[in-house]
Amino acid sequence: MVAAKLHWANAQLGYKFKNSDLLEQALTHRSASKKNNERLEFLGDALLSFVVAQKLFNVKDAESEGDMSRMRAELVKGETLADIGRELELESHVIIGAGEQNSGGGRRSSVLANAVEALIGGILLDGGFAEAEKCINRLIGDRFEMLPDAASLKDAKTKLQEWLQARGLGLPEYNVSSMEGPPHKRTFIIQCSVGEDAVMGHGLSRRNAEQDAAKYMLSALTHDN
Repeated sequence: MVAAKLHWANAQLGYKFKNSDLLEQALTHRSASKKNNERLEFLGDALLSFVVAQKLFNVKDAESEGDMSRMRAELVKGETLADIGRELELESHVIIGAGEQNSGGGRRSSVLANAVEALIGGILLDGGFAEAEKCINRLIGDRFEMLPDAASLKDAKTKLQEWLQARGLGLPEYNVSSMEGPPHKRTFIIQCSVGEDAVMGHGLSRRNAEQDAAKYMLSALTHDN
């Protein structure tokens, strides 16, 4: 079993672990053991963010700080890392507890994304910075090359604010209209107002609801114009 995981890591990550215990820990979800991948995940998350930031700084020399921040966020977000985990067939190798396994935990995006970060942290400890950086570049290489332009990565609130400022108009106001559902699954209803115009947005967090409302407001304003 250990040999199979070592072979998998070598083939998929391009790295041969010297310490198999680090690989096993990186693949172990907290539901399976107290010695799990959370600390390695913390380390890998920080290193991933740094390596991506440095690569953007060196390559995207015409982009602003804000644009590079949006590009980095696109590359290191949980959804991207979960997709990488699926490409690595991580669900077949993560070690999870019985309860988590019964609920399909090995296929959950958060489990896969965290394991990818933990593997990066494990490689850093096992082989050093250069090997971890090489692995990161291998994992994100294609995605880095296919990054959309910075403008398309702006979120709805940023796009709305810039559209209004370009026309000398005031900033939008966001107010909670209502909250629906139980505390563990609450939906926020947000009203976005620009002058006399108002639209509603909803989401499972206030932030998401504001983004939703901003999207509808921008659509309404640009349609009218």
